[in-house]
Amino acid sequence: MFSNLLHEIVTFVKGHWRGLLLLLLGVLLPLVLIASLTEDVFRDGGFAWDTAILEWYRAHRTPTLTSVALALAVIGGVRVLPLITLAVALLLARAGARVHAWYLVFALSGAALLNLLAKLIFQRPRPDELGAVLVESGFSFPSGHAMANAAFGIALGLIFWRSRLGWPVAVLGVFWGVLLAASRNYLGVHYPTDVIVGFLASTAWAYGLYLLMARRWPTLRHSPGGEKDTLGKTKSEATTVPHSEKERTR
Repeated sequence: MFSNLLHEIVTFVKGHWRGLLLLLLGVLLPLVLIASLTEDVFRDGGFAWDTAILEWYRAHRTPTLTSVALALAVIGGVRVLPLITLAVALLLARAGARVHAWYLVFALSGAALLNLLAKLIFQRPRPDELGAVLVESGFSFPSGHAMANAAFGIALGLIFWRSRLGWPVAVLGVFWGVLLAASRNYLGVHYPTDVIVGFLASTAWAYGLYLLMARRWPTLRHSPGGEKDTLGKTKSEATTVPHSEKERTR
């Protein structure tokens, strides 16, 4: 009996090792790192490098970098990023990729709700306002800018992963999330652990949501550009691609 069970497990792992590896790297590993960092911050008093990195940024500020960081704060903030997300979602919907559009909207809105809930639970004060470029209200952990922009960038990367633009969009999406996270430390409004946890949380959320929605709507795994733009399809995937958007969302 045990040998049969072991055989079934080995067979399953061999047949699904890529999916299991992606699940480990995209969801489980970020959650483990989040738990470890959160425990160290709130039970053990945090890390010395949290403050040291902020001091390093403060010592290397320039007028040009400060202007860029402030511009990023506006673009990636609550007044502009939702409009950008909505615009991209509408373009996807008009192109016939309604499932992709809904995924992008859910990825960003879900990350925002998770961030609000986490801040209410942990209520970590922001860094010393005297060392910050600007003063922001609310709690510090995790960073809302880092979570929202990481969710936006990672979701775009997953949406276009099977298209000809897959690698460029994925790289730019991750770069955008990292850039916004670093700018929050530069401005002195968040600790490094705030943005690290925020980025990891959105990674787990965006990829976990992608896996769940792709099981219900398999077209999410295909390029928004359609079958002709979808790369790396398996034979089984090719035969299950619906012929109309109504079938996609049925």
